[in-house]
Amino acid sequence: ELLEFVGAERERGLSGRSVARLLSVLRSYYGYLQLERGEESDPTRDFQAPRVRRPLPSYLSEEEVEQLLRQPDTGTPRGMKDRAVLEVLYAAGLRVSELTTLRLRDLDRRGRLITCRGKGGKERLVPVGTAAWDWLQSYLGSCGRGALLGRRTSDRVFVSARGSGLSRQAVWKMVAAYGAKAGLGKRVGPHMLRHSYATHLLERGADLHSVQMLLGHSDIATTQIYTHVSRARLRAVYDQYHPRAR
Repeated sequence: ELLEFVGAERERGLSGRSVARLLSVLRSYYGYLQLERGEESDPTRDFQAPRVRRPLPSYLSEEEVEQLLRQPDTGTPRGMKDRAVLEVLYAAGLRVSELTTLRLRDLDRRGRLITCRGKGGKERLVPVGTAAWDWLQSYLGSCGRGALLGRRTSDRVFVSARGSGLSRQAVWKMVAAYGAKAGLGKRVGPHMLRHSYATHLLERGADLHSVQMLLGHSDIATTQIYTHVSRARLRAVYDQYHPRAR
């Protein structure tokens, strides 16, 4: 009966991920029956859930990144801040939570390095390219961050018009708005810039272990998904341009 039920759900169009979630619920239910009602049988015990393949991360091409970066109006304090946020997200591959918690003491201006705190409070040093660092320094001046703060003070690098630190939601909303303005035809978020950062590094010859360290992944298996992205891109390029690809 369980096999027939799962089979019917798959025929109805349920994905492997949804079926796996459904089986997890059923296992919890039968566990409850055993504990509370003394049931002995558990038909889910030896039932294998379908393998769920991790989806490939969405990313932007280098041209799409450049188009996105050009969207903020850098003639205003808010636009300067938004440009610096976009530049740092892409240049350093930061998670949005790492970006919003950056403090002034985390910036090494001599070495163009950022100290960020990732998952589990782990710290790592991330280099920032010249272009992104220049935009960051312009924002940190009196016409950017200084204008946003007014007479208020804050140790956060990125602040809102109210003088408080940026929230994760504000960054997501801002990036999505500029993605729509750029006409990229896809929903853009901060994590897509992180995916783009890793993908472009590997495409240009960076080794996997270095990218793992830059991203702050504790397990290199997490970083390896970007090699699949690069292979998929190589396949697409080959199919598009080789005269005997088809």
